[in-house]
Amino acid sequence: MSTVLDSLSGIVGERWVRTAGPALDTYASDGLPTINSPPRAVVIPGNRDEVIAVVRTLAAANVPFVARGAGTGLSGGAVGNDASVVIALTRLNRIISVDTVNRRATVEPGVVNARLSDATRPHGLHYAPDPSSQAACTIGGNVAENAGGPHCLKYGVTSNHILELEVVLPDGELITLGSPAGEPWGPDLVGLFVGSEGMFGIATRITVRLLPIPGSIRTLLADFSSVRQAGEAVSAVIASGIMPAALEMMDQSCVQVVEASIYAAGYPTDAAAVLLAEFDGESEAAVDAESAQIAQILQANGARSVRTATTAADRARLWQGRKKAFGALGRISPDLVVQDAVVPRSALPDVLDEIAAIAKRYRIRVSNVFHAGDGNLHPNLSFDGRNADERRRVEEAAGAIMEACIAAGGTITGEHGVGSDKLRYMPLIFDAETLTVMRDTRLAWDPAGLANPGKVVPIHACREWHAGGRARKAVA
Repeated sequence: MSTVLDSLSGIVGERWVRTAGPALDTYASDGLPTINSPPRAVVIPGNRDEVIAVVRTLAAANVPFVARGAGTGLSGGAVGNDASVVIALTRLNRIISVDTVNRRATVEPGVVNARLSDATRPHGLHYAPDPSSQAACTIGGNVAENAGGPHCLKYGVTSNHILELEVVLPDGELITLGSPAGEPWGPDLVGLFVGSEGMFGIATRITVRLLPIPGSIRTLLADFSSVRQAGEAVSAVIASGIMPAALEMMDQSCVQVVEASIYAAGYPTDAAAVLLAEFDGESEAAVDAESAQIAQILQANGARSVRTATTAADRARLWQGRKKAFGALGRISPDLVVQDAVVPRSALPDVLDEIAAIAKRYRIRVSNVFHAGDGNLHPNLSFDGRNADERRRVEEAAGAIMEACIAAGGTITGEHGVGSDKLRYMPLIFDAETLTVMRDTRLAWDPAGLANPGKVVPIHACREWHAGGRARKAVA
């Protein structure tokens, strides 16, 4: 390994290879605090050629690697171990080009999500995917996780906005997937790569679709006396046929924490739940009509009040409270697990009741803030990781929440990925044949099994899977 590290230092410079304990601790976790695993080393390349040379060096030495962006992921997906090298891509942070005529931009993977829209705003354009961590997360990480965000209800997730990818495969080969105009022929390899969580290689250049900034926007805040009423109101909004740009829910626990923080947005703290609904379009009259109709629907379904943000500053304040909710929750406990599952919208009221029962049963504080419009739940479990009993109860409660969502006809992740945290749940929703296809697809991209091993899909399926059963444990 010392020879490999010397080679890596020769590629990127000694300054950009980290092997000391404190430096490795920085990369031992991502946004999931229950996994702490320092890598053998961290290498921070500064350009595409250095990424290629680093990957080829590691492949030649049969050393596994983990590609990492800003480390804001919530599934333990960007974490290595004492046998692997983390390749941190934060120095590849250039916006290479912006094509305003064709409404696209090409960026390096380390470009922060919000920075891209900041750069294109003067041209009347923006990048639609808006994860709550968009002030810190990177486009490369968004590609790896197929990140969503509040406005994915109308505009779709990351995969809907990626046109072309330049990718370094796990053996160091450089390939191009898709085309600047999209890929109208052949297999959709861009769609396969987006969301692959670092298993297939490293995207070094990413061409994205840009959209015009809407000419008119209206944001509503509705509050309810029960979580069930708010969940039923979500179904009523979607059933109306009017598609909001975003439809978000926060329960009382989350609202109270946000309002006690510097991110206070003016949410009513006595409400059991609040809904944020946003509408946009080019016609002010049409947007006003849609928002007025939805306000009536919300009131008919139990909303105590419906408030309309009248200025851009008011809208920004309402959205800051929603997007900074995870940060605000850090005030009430040393650790926080943000879970991620999807259920049918019609199942929201019952599943939210079940999550409340699970929280009571395991004596864990759970705060809900999530993408209600597409049923993408984010139960937040607050705890003290130094307490072994609390840590155990959080793990068991998280598992119970996942099983409740699956039983309701849902799945185990909407945007945060499987990573290492949810590997154990994969056999609960996929049969042996499907898991084998996933494994074989992974090996087609990475025969040596060097790219982010032990995550998402087992390289070797366990015996029960081959037999057609549904095992609860995976062997990576």
